[in-house]
Amino acid sequence: MRKTIFKFMSFRMLSFNLIVAVCENFGIGINGNLPWRIRSELKYFSRTTKRTSDPSKHNAVVMGRKTYFGVPEGKRPLPDRLNIVLSTTLQENELPKGVLLCRNLEAAMKALEDKNEVENIWIVGGSGVYEEAMASTRCHRLYITKIHEKFECDTFFPAIPDSFREVAPDSDTPLGLQEENGIKFEYKVLEKQ
Repeated sequence: MRKTIFKFMSFRMLSFNLIVAVCENFGIGINGNLPWRIRSELKYFSRTTKRTSDPSKHNAVVMGRKTYFGVPEGKRPLPDRLNIVLSTTLQENELPKGVLLCRNLEAAMKALEDKNEVENIWIVGGSGVYEEAMASTRCHRLYITKIHEKFECDTFFPAIPDSFREVAPDSDTPLGLQEENGIKFEYKVLEKQ
């Protein structure tokens, strides 16, 4: 009688968070750019997507092709994070070395499951990637900067599913109404229930 030995692999089901700034009319972009100039919000985005509890690890940012190329050339890939671009039309040689190209969100997550040096995964846009991400069972939280003004936009944040509820923000998140350049905004965190 032959014995079969099963070797169990440690499998970790990764989750991710979304981060986005949204104005009152649910706009998130125009002509590949942000419709507003809020430096403190950009610093919040950078700090939040870089933060790790283990200093030997770093985070990943996942974005669509248009979002990646919407980042100013001198600032991409986003520093100190593993950049993953989702595209079915790009070729690997069209991206800088070190930027990972995946055909879809699930392929990106499977690629990340082998990377133990990645602590947190952030979905950073655009609209279609956000929509797919919010529908995923892997989605944990939405980090939303609510901008209390309407801006002309051509790209919009999809409807937030009813399964998300507001929770207390992280301890280093500024609380209450903020203002910069005459624009009022606040940071909110929603968690999938």
